[in-house]
Amino acid sequence: MLRFDESAKRPTNLSLNAAVLDLARELGMNISQTVDALLAAEVRRRYYERWNADNADAIAHYNERIEREGLPLARHRTFMKGR
Repeated sequence: MLRFDESAKRPTNLSLNAAVLDLARELGMNISQTVDALLAAEVRRRYYERWNADNADAIAHYNERIEREGLPLARHRTFMKGR
């Protein structure tokens, strides 16, 4: 899992919509904290989207094998026996 919470901060310059920025400040929002959280969420989303695309063939082959052979330890399950 991607974790960014203990990473150091780095100053940067951003160009933001002036009206949105003004209202955010009026609402007392911490702009840096808000942008940091939203950017981290988008980075996670895109990272896993790319990971899924990069591993799509392996995932498909694994799912085909499970469909064909069943789960490796299914015979040891103590639940869902009647299904």
